[in-house]
Amino acid sequence: MRASPASLSATHSEPRGALAFAVFAVRLAWPGLVTFVSFASLVEGAVEAGPEPLAATVCAACHGEAGRSVAPTYPNLAGQHAEYLQKQLADFAKGRRMNEVMSAALAQVPRSDFPVLVAYYSAQAPVPGKNGDVALAAAGRKIFEEGDWPAGIPPCASCHGERGAGSERYPRLAGQNPAYTLQQLTDFKASERHNDTRRVMREVAGRLSDAQMTSLAEYLGGL
Repeated sequence: MRASPASLSATHSEPRGALAFAVFAVRLAWPGLVTFVSFASLVEGAVEAGPEPLAATVCAACHGEAGRSVAPTYPNLAGQHAEYLQKQLADFAKGRRMNEVMSAALAQVPRSDFPVLVAYYSAQAPVPGKNGDVALAAAGRKIFEEGDWPAGIPPCASCHGERGAGSERYPRLAGQNPAYTLQQLTDFKASERHNDTRRVMREVAGRLSDAQMTSLAEYLGGL
């Protein structure tokens, strides 16, 4: 049986709660430390062999068990890079990225729980891709791998990796729900999402046509 949101903080085990708070405090006090020690390694031991964090019961309503979303409009979190997840949580919490559903959900989760959630979801096996429209995916692959230089669009793979696996700096796109990917590209293009570093995604998405964004989302969903 799931714990109610109101009981999440009270039911955390003391060791896990203490570790989460300590890691979060370190990041606030010495943000430069992550240059030498990755955020993921700091909290890796907190959940590597442990069960689902209690706070994840709030997340599961949209993102599914272990971060494998069954709703096409919500992203898979399983296997996403820790640094990217931490940045998105921080941006939502501080209003740099806006979403009514996320704002309501995070209101039920103490910020000291963020590191544990990040470590838990980043440690899960990524969601395998699902084959969709073959012709559409082929068009998306061409843009992802080669870009569209006449339109000023660089290959997406130059940042997100050859198979969309991402890195500590750039998010994993492989296996992501196409509907979610398309919505994010649309939001970047319209500047409705604006938490990208140095406007990179807004600049690139702004040059993509609707057809190109749809094909990219289809291709990435199948990786």
